[in-house]
Amino acid sequence: MTAPDDATEPVPELDLSLAALFAGWALNDEVTRRLTERGFTGLRFSHGFLVQRLIAAEQSIAAIAQALDVTQQAVSKTVAELERLGYVRRRPDPRDGRVRLVALTDRGRAAVDAAREERAAVVGELRERLGPRRVDAAVKVLREVLTAQGMDAAVRGRRVRPPG
Repeated sequence: MTAPDDATEPVPELDLSLAALFAGWALNDEVTRRLTERGFTGLRFSHGFLVQRLIAAEQSIAAIAQALDVTQQAVSKTVAELERLGYVRRRPDPRDGRVRLVALTDRGRAAVDAAREERAAVVGELRERLGPRRVDAAVKVLREVLTAQGMDAAVRGRRVRPPG
């Protein structure tokens, strides 16, 4: 038995959860590829959970860990990685030198802006390829799924946590 030619084989039957998951991964991979082309290297999907906590203001590692429901050690490791890449900076809290505050750097904010632009571009290309009504309908259904699963408030409040 030979392996199927991926280019000619149709996408297998998938339930809604897998279709949404795989489509999200594919879209994210394309955005990440484009960000890399623009010079924003080293970024991973998982970084976004931490970055979303910093968009409004700097936060302590403890506050980020609590919001993401992960350990401070896990947050510190990710912060160190993002700091090496130039996307965030740490500084002592002026009120308590034991606490480290984390903030986006100018490069980090530029990466957020670039990611927003690239996501919009990818969706625009899908609208051209698949038709605006179909893309709008897919977005509507997925938003309704979020609401039905009780995730709408978490998304609005940037309280989405990493899986697991």
